[in-house]
Amino acid sequence: MREVDVAIIGAGAAGLSLAHRLSAPGFRASALSVLLVDAPPGPLRPPRRTWCFWEAGQGCFDAAVRASWRQLRVRSRTGTVIEGDIAPLRYKMIRSDDFEELVAAQVARNPALRRLEATVETVEDVHGGGLIHLQDTEGRHRTVRARWVFDSRPLGSLPAARTTLLQHFHGWFVRTTRPTFDPATAELMDFRTPQPDHGLSFGYVLPLTPGEALVEYTEFSPRVLSATDYEAAVRHYTRDVLGLGGLEVLSTETGAIAMTDGPLPRQVGASVFRIGAAGGATRPSTGYTFAGLQRQTRAVATALYRGRRPVPPPAHSARSRAMDAVLLRALDSGRANGPDLFAQLFARVPMKRLLLFLDGRTHLHQDLAVGLHAPIGPMLRSALELPLLPRRPFEET
Repeated sequence: MREVDVAIIGAGAAGLSLAHRLSAPGFRASALSVLLVDAPPGPLRPPRRTWCFWEAGQGCFDAAVRASWRQLRVRSRTGTVIEGDIAPLRYKMIRSDDFEELVAAQVARNPALRRLEATVETVEDVHGGGLIHLQDTEGRHRTVRARWVFDSRPLGSLPAARTTLLQHFHGWFVRTTRPTFDPATAELMDFRTPQPDHGLSFGYVLPLTPGEALVEYTEFSPRVLSATDYEAAVRHYTRDVLGLGGLEVLSTETGAIAMTDGPLPRQVGASVFRIGAAGGATRPSTGYTFAGLQRQTRAVATALYRGRRPVPPPAHSARSRAMDAVLLRALDSGRANGPDLFAQLFARVPMKRLLLFLDGRTHLHQDLAVGLHAPIGPMLRSALELPLLPRRPFEET
């Protein structure tokens, strides 16, 4: 049986972020042995993804940032343009391949951190640690004992909740036949897309050069679409809404993120914890996860460095989660018109302040000021209704 101090299960954004922090030169990694367990190629390995977040100044992952913007744009359903400069913040984009390369290079320089390709079958909480039962790439069953286990794998099922929506998307990395995009401005939400009967949709454009960009179609709704419907939606957006004309699709990405007010416990045993989306790092109202999991992994690494119990903290405050629960209910019930609500917020609240609010980095009086620009009636009715609603298992409709 192999024994380590720390085991990280899963090499997605959360697992790689924690491995990066535990292998940093400033961390006394020689005092702790760390094992990163990555699923072999196949359905259990995280697909290639693009992660976005905003922060001021330089960040510890800037070497993996593919592009960044300080100018953001939102378009209402009628095409009204809302633009804002978010300085000193930058909206940053990281592709998962670049992020993995950055982490792998740092891990390779640290002999105390090892990487194992294997399929985790079960995780057992035992006295003084956790047992990880796995199958390696040669089909052999093995067991690893760790003092602390951090599991970043997606949940098998979502928790019972009063409201659960899915943020699901399909995107194309495109190259156009003529200069089309403004590399200085990211299109954060473009509501000129056909709106679904239940929920909302928008386009999303991250320009890399005048002729290359990531263009996505995104929905907030209770169910994902078929591959054919996603392709049709992105084709409609690029051709009929953006008018891109001739283009080449370089690669694609597809995903779904749960937006739920259901509880996501971070501790599932005395020594076994969940991090990342499985541990509540996703902001329910927006689907953004990367910034939340950085707060979690930073706190875990600090606790391990100081010899403390490394319980991942909540990625978002109780106040933020309560406000998100109200917003989700207002959207799901149809009381609030999603495209109009978001366009109104971006039109009336400076973008920098709104981004800080969406990241939970504002004070109570600032939250209240933002809330006054939302539709008061639908929000108030949704808030009063929430305590009366039962939590039900999520069933995709």
